[in-house]
Amino acid sequence: MSFLFGKKKQEQAPSTGEAIQKLRQTEELLEKKQAFMEKKISEEIKLAKQNGTKNKRAAIMALKRKKRLEKQLAQIDGTLSTIEYQREALENANTNTEVLKTMGFASKALKSAQQQMGVEDVDDMMSDLQEQLEVANEISDAISNSTGFGQDLDEDELFKELEELEQEELDEQLLDVGPSVTSQLPDVPTARPAKVAEDPEDEDMRELAAWAS
Repeated sequence: MSFLFGKKKQEQAPSTGEAIQKLRQTEELLEKKQAFMEKKISEEIKLAKQNGTKNKRAAIMALKRKKRLEKQLAQIDGTLSTIEYQREALENANTNTEVLKTMGFASKALKSAQQQMGVEDVDDMMSDLQEQLEVANEISDAISNSTGFGQDLDEDELFKELEELEQEELDEQLLDVGPSVTSQLPDVPTARPAKVAEDPEDEDMRELAAWAS
């Protein structure tokens, strides 16, 4: 009959997040029911104690209800354990899914980056870089090398100038050789010599010079 009415539409599977949320809601509901049943069990135990000596029948009925509640409580405990295990499995699966999505996203980004620059492009870039480094080294060597500065001077002129300077130095040394002349002169006598008798002609010459002046 499926060809008459068509195939039943396949339900879309819920996401892990939705499933985890549903399990948490079920856990909360069962935990509330668990707390309620524990309270009822305590009440039944109290009722059985009160009627233990007064009304045996009522006490027995209270204990029977307690047993049924304890059985249901045990079932709830088992259900909660199963739900908790399933929720943890879904949470782990959700985490793994997110990790895989992130890894896939990173893989696509890496693939795109590698497509934009192939191995040949990298080789060309490294060759250009090496060439630029070599040019930079040549420029640095040219700047730091003093070759060319002062090489346009004539060395013959420099040697000639040096010889002139050496000759001047030699002349100065020759002029300054030996002790000073004044040190070789005899000492001036400190005693005043006796006055020599003046020549009459010399006296006449001095008078004539004084008159002429």
